Amino acid sequence: MAPDVQERPARSASDCIAIPDGLPVPHRRAYWRDALAQTFGAVNITVPDEVHTGTIRLAPLGRLHAVTVTSDSQEALRTRRLAAQDGQDGIIVVKMLDRGVARLEQDGREAVLGPGDIFVYDMARPIRLNLPQPFRTKSLILPKDALGLSESDMTHITARRLSSDTSLGDLLSPLVAGLVDGAGSFPPRATELMARNVVDLLGVLTDELLGRASGDTPGGNRALLLRIQAFIDRHLTDPDLTPQTIARTHHISLRYLHKLFEGEDATVGRWIQRRRLEECRQDLALHSNATIAAVAHRWGFTSAAHFSRVFRAAYGMTPREWRGARTPGSGR
Repeated sequence: MAPDVQERPARSASDCIAIPDGLPVPHRRAYWRDALAQTFGAVNITVPDEVHTGTIRLAPLGRLHAVTVTSDSQEALRTRRLAAQDGQDGIIVVKMLDRGVARLEQDGREAVLGPGDIFVYDMARPIRLNLPQPFRTKSLILPKDALGLSESDMTHITARRLSSDTSLGDLLSPLVAGLVDGAGSFPPRATELMARNVVDLLGVLTDELLGRASGDTPGGNRALLLRIQAFIDRHLTDPDLTPQTIARTHHISLRYLHKLFEGEDATVGRWIQRRRLEECRQDLALHSNATIAAVAHRWGFTSAAHFSRVFRAAYGMTPREWRGARTPGSGR
């Protein structure tokens, strides 16, 4: 039996929604428009009569939301009236075009985009996004205040193509794709840090687009450092994660890798160990049934004895004492 014509997409904080196979063609446009509106904000949408597919996957990523949209061709228009009525004027969208081509119009600019390109748009003002072929996009939705930009600055970074051929685009494109693909599967602490890294990297991007100098390291170096730190968070459980493998994976010398970390108050090896200890400390408190050795091995420590030594050096107590102090009924 075909779905009722009043059927509308249901949405939760972490969700996947698709156009139902049995939904009559005349009702697909309204269904898909509502699904997009729940995710990004109200839009008028134009789709050809033969459109059959559309899928949205949404997952939280700290203060951000990660969204993958796969669909047939479409054009979405957000008018000034729609922007004023749906309460989404406080968010911006950072989008990577993973497949297909696109044309974006906002703030008097027009960007023509291809696979791997990244672009930004502001939900507070009118937008036209035309996707004339089957496509897939990977997006990060974030509160505008996360970047700390004025309205004037925002109007200078929207609808600008950041090509994957540029140095910053080459760093940002795989990072956005990896975060969107993995959102919802990372441990909470890793999620928080990776979301923070994304916001920092977007800050580097806006500084570059606005012609401002970065406040600490040159934009390219800062972007690479953030990408490497996110890579470390994703691979903490791998006991073979070493400075050598990190340098090789990112096609840089070991010497240059260490130079990137000079301002982080830790060597690369110490950074990895610190992050592993933070995750172990959290697991020791949350998972009282897991052995200390199991927690250590889960986060990449190959020796339980070595883990206990470095844990005590970092926190002034053994892992067992830490767990006892934070277990319900311990008196603390």
